[in-house]
Amino acid sequence: MAIDISTLDARYLDSCKRHGVVPNSAVLSWFYKAKIQKSSHEKCSIVVLLDHLRAADFSPLIDVFLEIDSSNIDAVDILHESPIILTEEYVLSMIRTINLKLRLVELRDVSFGKDFFRDLSHDGLACQVLKLRSSHFQKLNMVGGFLQLHTLNLDYCTHLTSLQKDCFACMPNLMRLSMCETRVANLWTTSAVLSKIPSLVELRFQTCPCCENTGPCPMSSNTDDSLTIDDVPSMDECLSNDCQITVSSELQRIGLLELSSDNALPVSKKHGHLQKEVSFSEMHVQHKNGSLLSGLNWDLTDAAIALKYCISHHPSPICFEKHYRDYMIASLPLLQVLDNLLIRKMDREKAKTIFSKYYEYLPYKRQPESVVTVLQKREMGSSTIHDRKSLKPKQPTSYKKSPYFFSRSLCATKLGAWPLLYPVSNISYTSKQESKQLRPRQFEYHPSNSSLMVFGTLDGEIVVFNHESGNIVGYSPSIGAANSVLGLCWLKKCPSKLLAGSDNGSLNLYDINHMPPNIADAYCSSGIVTYDRFEQLTSVHVNSTDDWFLVSGYSKHVALYDIGSGKRLKLFNNMHREPINVAKFSNHSPSIFATSSFDHDVKLWDLRQTLERPCYTSSSSRGNVMVCFSPDDLYLLVSTVDNEVKQLLAADGRVHMNFEIASTGSAHNYTRSYYMNGRDYIISGSCDEKVVRICCAQTGRRLRDVYLEDRGSGNSMTVQSLRGDPFRPICIGTQSGRSSRSICLHPVIVPKKVIMAKVFILPIALEVEISVYNVFYVHICFGNSFLSRKCMNFV
Repeated sequence: MAIDISTLDARYLDSCKRHGVVPNSAVLSWFYKAKIQKSSHEKCSIVVLLDHLRAADFSPLIDVFLEIDSSNIDAVDILHESPIILTEEYVLSMIRTINLKLRLVELRDVSFGKDFFRDLSHDGLACQVLKLRSSHFQKLNMVGGFLQLHTLNLDYCTHLTSLQKDCFACMPNLMRLSMCETRVANLWTTSAVLSKIPSLVELRFQTCPCCENTGPCPMSSNTDDSLTIDDVPSMDECLSNDCQITVSSELQRIGLLELSSDNALPVSKKHGHLQKEVSFSEMHVQHKNGSLLSGLNWDLTDAAIALKYCISHHPSPICFEKHYRDYMIASLPLLQVLDNLLIRKMDREKAKTIFSKYYEYLPYKRQPESVVTVLQKREMGSSTIHDRKSLKPKQPTSYKKSPYFFSRSLCATKLGAWPLLYPVSNISYTSKQESKQLRPRQFEYHPSNSSLMVFGTLDGEIVVFNHESGNIVGYSPSIGAANSVLGLCWLKKCPSKLLAGSDNGSLNLYDINHMPPNIADAYCSSGIVTYDRFEQLTSVHVNSTDDWFLVSGYSKHVALYDIGSGKRLKLFNNMHREPINVAKFSNHSPSIFATSSFDHDVKLWDLRQTLERPCYTSSSSRGNVMVCFSPDDLYLLVSTVDNEVKQLLAADGRVHMNFEIASTGSAHNYTRSYYMNGRDYIISGSCDEKVVRICCAQTGRRLRDVYLEDRGSGNSMTVQSLRGDPFRPICIGTQSGRSSRSICLHPVIVPKKVIMAKVFILPIALEVEISVYNVFYVHICFGNSFLSRKCMNFV
């Protein structure tokens, strides 16, 4: 028999009497309002305001709710509006008791701790609408049962940075999701997670000022495919809409616009760190009377959307990604509303075009297929599978004759959005005299032994390390005063030898066959050749025949050394107008090398000619940080300050590809880029950003953005430099720390794997981390630890 709502207040009073608690007048008013609704033949609901409850009120209230499933109450809402301290176990117990009648739950972490939200996420709720505002969420991983949930609001969860792979698997009926003003930034992992929600139709990462929920804004809901310029609201109409704010004042508030001298029209501010989907500098539209709105330039076909974006509030970082809206629409075909804007047919068509122009879903334009299918093709000697009915190939055969067809296809099948990390071991040693943690500063893979790498430390030590077993196989202590090792380069024809340079200018050639594996015996090591110093050294590089090596540093000069005789052959003075960041030999021509400088120039030189003038000079709009040759020497990859990355034809320096990576506006965002998978792809990272971007070297399309984060501490890691592993397919790695210096590291130009390096300098000590990601196997040394992590083992 159903419990009558009219008896709830009596039941509550009896329960208060049993528990010896004074009845709460607020609770009685909730029951009274429910009675009024019932008498008016309305749906009957109880709204529980947690702000009005004391700890003693929960026990009587829970007693009443024990039988609420059999009552004629339609729904119970639990709201939390003001920051008060509540007893967590009482609140959780009451929520569980209400169970199926629970409709809306709104909670804030001002009153609840980390354990409360963890239990909530792991155990699940029976509510239909859940609003959580918590700083305890860093990675969303809601694994409990949320079977009835259709609306989830995570706005202002300001520590939320990423979504776990299956975090929404427990919400099969989720239709509406809002994540405004979070720290979610990765388009690739985020869209991959959201694509697994079968019912998602409304999504929001930034809010419209006049919209409280995720539905379409009334201003844009009537736009359709026949939108013309006459349908776009005039400036006066825009300034008098329901939002009650002006475009210019709102843009000025969020830092995108500043008023011109006459305060009439807004003027775009070139803030790179505020990258909106709609750029005022690229939009042009005429007003109804034919006059050009020079202050607000709109796109003709998307003026309404442009206006909406300009006045959106509380965006998450993902909204600042270029082509964010088009990428999300193309990735989520069932989505109907994004950021309070309806998704029209023309939006989907545009998104499909933008996606195909600027992004790659899989490497080498491959279509999704299983590893088994690719292996079957390889065994059958066929690059295509024919449809039995039509006998037509399902896939183009443009790669059929390529010897790399199947390896590339296997690479594509393993590509995924989530990096899988695993720690290997810390690098340290213990002797009778001391226990010491080695602090890596620079590293290089061995050119012929897949298990070895060498790293130099902050204290001037050289360590040969087996990154597969985690064992040190060779160690050489610092020679003289301890100085950081900044340059390392293996010899190519004699791979047991390596060249090392330190920031004090010292240059030494080591033979790993003479380096003792035990650190205690290292001071007896021999076979070290010492060269003349090069002051302010930052970079060393050996030519393809192991005859010479180049040294550059914080100067305008480059030195050429003879490896065999140990003599400095030549000091080339004033090769640039400002300090030279790096000098690199080509991979196949022993006399050809390139230099890059902060003077904005990249120059190609030939030692067979007099070096009075370069073969050619190619200029950039900003100071050059890095240059390297492609493995076949057909191209030069140039990286400047703040994400200007381009590929030049090595023959004459003409620009072959501009990768159009968005700038941040920082003059200290030093960018470095290297080739990956031969010259098929490039990877790029910057010292002020925690992301490595992977782009096709021939089309410029973005394959993935890999966001770097130390899983132990949760701290983000920015990028200083990158390397390639000669032996494993598509891999990435990072070295992290804190540094204000621009250190140019030397690439291992190989077809498959990558290691990146990021450097930090603290006021007292330098902390460094090296990571290796398996898109694509990662080595990380952070602080005093050295880890290897398989990072992008694609699934």
